[in-house]
Amino acid sequence: MDRAVSPSALPDALRHFDTLPDTANVRLPVVRALVGCSPATVWRMVQRGDLPAPRKLTKQVTAWNVGELRKFLAS
Repeated sequence: MDRAVSPSALPDALRHFDTLPDTANVRLPVVRALVGCSPATVWRMVQRGDLPAPRKLTKQVTAWNVGELRKFLAS
């Protein structure tokens, strides 16, 4: 069964990723969509050094820097 995601279900940060400043931060759902894999694979990629490490913004909030993700995606 093919489960296409409707544009309205996408996070705003993903829909507008190209216009976000390099200093912005995005959460795991956006990174998952950019890389096209599961959350577990995102974390494995971080552990291997294949994906930039996220930053702990608060005790419960972890996010990736947009500028670092753009460099990763361009390579």
